[in-house]
Amino acid sequence: YELRTLCPKQVVFEQSLVISPGIADLTGRLVGALGKPSPARVETEPTDLAALEYTYHRFYPQMLDWVVEQIDNLVVREGVPPGEIVVMAPFLSDALRFSLANRLEARQIPVRSHRPSRSLREEPATHCLLTLAALAHPQWGVRPTKFDVAYALMQSIDGLDLVRAQLLTDIVYRQREGTVALSSFDQIKPDMQERITYRLGERYENLRLWLESAQDGADEFDHFLSRLFGEVLSQPGHGFHASYDAGEVTANLIESVRKFRWSAGSTLENVPLGQEYLMMVQRGVIAAQYLSGWQAQPDDAVLLAPAYTFLMSNRPVEVQFWLDVGSRGWSERLNQPLTHPHVLSRAWEIGRLWTDEDEVRVGQAALYRLALGLLRRCRSKVYLGLSELGEQGYEQRGPLLIALQRVLRSMVGDSA
Repeated sequence: YELRTLCPKQVVFEQSLVISPGIADLTGRLVGALGKPSPARVETEPTDLAALEYTYHRFYPQMLDWVVEQIDNLVVREGVPPGEIVVMAPFLSDALRFSLANRLEARQIPVRSHRPSRSLREEPATHCLLTLAALAHPQWGVRPTKFDVAYALMQSIDGLDLVRAQLLTDIVYRQREGTVALSSFDQIKPDMQERITYRLGERYENLRLWLESAQDGADEFDHFLSRLFGEVLSQPGHGFHASYDAGEVTANLIESVRKFRWSAGSTLENVPLGQEYLMMVQRGVIAAQYLSGWQAQPDDAVLLAPAYTFLMSNRPVEVQFWLDVGSRGWSERLNQPLTHPHVLSRAWEIGRLWTDEDEVRVGQAALYRLALGLLRRCRSKVYLGLSELGEQGYEQRGPLLIALQRVLRSMVGDSA
């Protein structure tokens, strides 16, 4: 906006090539309800509620069930490609992502998520890969806990639940004289084999034999991870076979290890690179940022993402689901006093104090830009996830919910 004043010629595009008339009308109504002028004049007749759908729920899980039901209806009955559906919230917590992903996978609807702010070491796939790496390299002296091993087996073997994974770990995981090992499934008593099932035992044995064959440590660590994913974990019967998220996390982890090898490999003396990297992750050292998460677009999967993450990816979709509409997270920024984006800006007047009035003004402007940006990237319909009680069990009355209530009243009045 500052640059445009210096340009001798300015071209303004006012007509969207993405949004439908219904979404255009919804855009004008919503920004008006937020107290802002409409960004562009829309020459359409007032629409009904076709561009906006919602159902009010009291409890949060009921709202999630409704969201998944609507997605299933869109994909199965209306033929909307899963890749044309995005589910977003101001913040995408682990619990929310897990709940939605499980529900969608149970209906055999492909799903992926993108949360750039999430540390690589917090990903379950990373824990799984690094635990298996420690088991394949006992000479490193890294001794994963029984819980880590059970969780890694559950992640890497398709169909293995936590109870049987813990039972299997208690039997096969050995820690002796500073080293670790996995024993064969064939050595387990028959009654325990039946409890775990022979089908899962076969998959475990396939994984164990591969790890055993990799114990020579000849491969570079990033090559080892690449082979582990390609030769075992991504194959049918193993946990990463149909998981976009696990594949993306694995690619990011391999990239991180490769960069670590390029930058620090020559400085390590008498310490295997993989061992040093694993210890670095355990100490909480943050790895590099990754462009692949922004650039790679799976063929066809429902996207779960924070609202700003989807907005910054700058791509239109057919349908959007807005969850936690009553949350104040749509307008309130994270409380980060040491990295305050406005006070630390060069444009901020020296000596001026940041007040509550400034906070409210900036929040209103951010909500306006966010809502406008999301609607401009939606072709046909927005679904609102409304529940009286939020994810934490508290009643929510955020500014976005209040504005949408005004929109709904105006739409109902026009249709009447």
